[in-house]
Amino acid sequence: MKQISDLTSNILFETEKGYSYQCDETESIVINFADSVSKYKIHEFLIFQRKVNSVNIMDMLYDLSDQSDAQLIETTKRNFSHKLTICEIIQLRELLNGTKFTLNLHSMLCDVLQATVA
Repeated sequence: MKQISDLTSNILFETEKGYSYQCDETESIVINFADSVSKYKIHEFLIFQRKVNSVNIMDMLYDLSDQSDAQLIETTKRNFSHKLTICEIIQLRELLNGTKFTLNLHSMLCDVLQATVA
């Protein structure tokens, strides 16, 4: 069985507030953010990333009510369920968008390498 340090050597993206890595054993993306760890299959990760990106930050900023200070962000399988502030939502977006960029870049590089071999 692999050690945690071996699993996290596949880090996809890292920020001050968290990091993501690809777990080859479970074929999933692991997100470590806000002292919580959540695991997603790739399609679940993309749904979660779109959900976080759909939060309207501008509406939250201009809404002066107490309810707009934070928003509950959760996934369908309850892998992640937190009430996040505006800053935390922006930090989570950075982590998720960076992870998606890395996955897309890796996919494009694999396609180019396969095309040059063929």
